[in-house]
Amino acid sequence: MKYMVSKMTLVAVFALASVRCSTASDEKLVLWYDRPARLWVEALPLGNGALGAMVYGGVAQEEIQLNEETVWGGSPHNNLNPAAARALPAVRQLLFEGRNAEAQALCGRAILSQTSHGMPYQTVGSIRIGFRGIDTASVTEYRRELDLRRAVAVTEFTAAGVRYRREYFTSFADSVLVVRLTASKPGKLSFTLDYASPYDDARSSCSERGDLVLEGHADDHEGVKGQVRFAAASRLLAPGGRIERRDGRLIVADADEATLLLAIGTNFIDYRTLGGNPLGRAEARLDRTAERFDCEEARQAHAALYGRQFARVELDLGRTPAADKPTDRRIREYASADDPQLAALYFQFGRYLLICSSQPGGQAANLQGIWNERRSATWDSKYTTNINLEMNYWPVTVTGLSETGEPFMRLIGEIAARPGRDAAAMYGCRGWMLHHNTDIWRSTGAVDGAAYGIWPTCNAWFCQYLWDLYLFSGDRRLLERIYPILREACRFHLDFLTVDPISGYRVAAPSFSPENRPKVDGKREFSVVTGATMDNQLLADLFRNTADAADLLREPERWRDSLLATAQSLSPMRIGRWGQLQEWAEDW
Repeated sequence: MKYMVSKMTLVAVFALASVRCSTASDEKLVLWYDRPARLWVEALPLGNGALGAMVYGGVAQEEIQLNEETVWGGSPHNNLNPAAARALPAVRQLLFEGRNAEAQALCGRAILSQTSHGMPYQTVGSIRIGFRGIDTASVTEYRRELDLRRAVAVTEFTAAGVRYRREYFTSFADSVLVVRLTASKPGKLSFTLDYASPYDDARSSCSERGDLVLEGHADDHEGVKGQVRFAAASRLLAPGGRIERRDGRLIVADADEATLLLAIGTNFIDYRTLGGNPLGRAEARLDRTAERFDCEEARQAHAALYGRQFARVELDLGRTPAADKPTDRRIREYASADDPQLAALYFQFGRYLLICSSQPGGQAANLQGIWNERRSATWDSKYTTNINLEMNYWPVTVTGLSETGEPFMRLIGEIAARPGRDAAAMYGCRGWMLHHNTDIWRSTGAVDGAAYGIWPTCNAWFCQYLWDLYLFSGDRRLLERIYPILREACRFHLDFLTVDPISGYRVAAPSFSPENRPKVDGKREFSVVTGATMDNQLLADLFRNTADAADLLREPERWRDSLLATAQSLSPMRIGRWGQLQEWAEDW
C-alpha cells in the first residue's frame, strides 16, 4: 500500500493522522551539491544493509569510504562483573540512607565492568580512483546528487569539452558496490585504482583472478582479541581500455567506459561464532554478479528491490522555488526561507538511511547506522540502548518499513537468549537483563562509568518496542514469538526490584535517569538513585503489556494478576515544586 500525506506536520505523519491512498508522487527526492565533499560528513551515504559506502564526488581524485556491518573490534566475549550480587545489599543501603555519591562509587567497583566496555564498530578503508588527463581548472557544470527514490548517487561535470558521469549504487540485488564511469568522448577514461586503509597491517594485492584485494582484521580492544577478518575485492570491467596490475594497484588507460564491482566478505557467522574465508565470500559475490552483468539491468533490479520499501510512503508539504537550490544552501537558508519541501526531504532521508543500514538477516543499525570512517568512532559507534537504538527504529511501523526492524528484533532475542544466564551470574535474578550499551557480541555488562552505566531497565524498553510491533500488526504468531522475551524480562524485574523502606514503593535500585544528574543543594555530585521516574514508567508498561499478552495467550490468571499488582506497587508520577513531572523520586 502507498500513502500520500498532504500538508501535515511530521508529528501528525508519525501518528498516521488523515492518511489517504495515492499513486506515486512525481516530486523529486534528491540531495544535490555543486561541489565535491571536503569532509566525510559531507559525502553521500549508500548502503544495502550489509555494505556501506560514502561517496565524496571528487573530480581528479575520487574516494569511496567502505563499511561492512560485521567489521567490529574484539571477538565473542562478555563483560559481566560477578561482584555485583554480593555488593547489591550494601549499594541499596547507602542509597536508602541518602549517601548516593558513596553508593555510586561502590557501583563503579562492584557493578561496572572491570574488563571491557564494549567493542567498536570499525571501518574497512576506502577505494580510491585517481583520474589522469582531466583538466580540473576547466571544470564546469559540476553536480553530485543522491536520488532517494532509486538509492543511486551520481557525480557529473564537464572538463575540456568532455562530459564525465559517475554513477554509484550498493546493489540490493547483488550485494556489491557498483561504480559506473563514462565520458562523452571515447578513450577519455584513464585512472589508477587502489585502496587506503587505516590499519597498519592491512595488505593490498592483486588476486589470481585479477581482482584488486584489500585484506585486514579488526582491532584488539580493551584486552579482547580482534578476530574479525575482512577482505574487499574489486573487479574492473573496462571494454576498449588497457588494464595493468602493478604493486597492489589497477591502472586503466584510454577506456571508453568502465565499471567497478566491489564486494566485502568477513569471517563473521554470528555473535558466538567466527569462521570461513572472507576473500572467498567476497569473490563469490563478484563471480555471481560479473557473470551476467549488465549495468542497466543491475540498476533496475537494485532500484526495484529498494523501492518496494521506500515507495510505500509519500509526504507532500508543498513546494516552492527554494527546492531548486543545492541542499546545503537550503539548509543554511531554512530559518528565513519558505521551503516546506526540505522537511519532506528530511523525513524521507531518515527512511532512506534506515532502509540502507538495516535489512532482514543482517545486523541492527548502530549509532552511525552503517557508516563509519574510523577505527575509533565516537562512543565506539556501538549500540547505546538507553535511547539511541530505540530511536533508530521508531519509524519502522508508522512509515511502512516493517522489514527493517527484523535485525533489531533478532538482537533483542539473542540478548535474551544469551547462554550463561547473565542475569543470574550478575545479580542472582531470573530472566534476562541488559544495561545501557551492547555491541555485535551482545555483551550485557554495565559500561562507560558508574555515572552512565548503572541502568538495569533496558530490557523493559526493548520489550515496549516488541509490544508495539504486535499492537501495530495484530499478528498472533508474532505475539507468541515475543511473549517469552517479555515474560523473562518481567521475571528479572520481579527479582531485582526492592522495597524502599521510606516510601514503601517497589523501586529499581541502583539505577539512574539516563543520562542526567540531579542538582541537590546546588551541586551535581551523583546520578545513581532509586526509583527514577523513567524506570517506573518503563516497568509499569512492561508489566501491564505482558499481562495483556498473557491474557491473550490464556496464561494462568495468577501470573497476570501478579504482574498488574507489581505495576501498582511502583512509585506514582509526581508533580514537583516548579510544576514539572519529577524526574526523580525526590523533588530535585
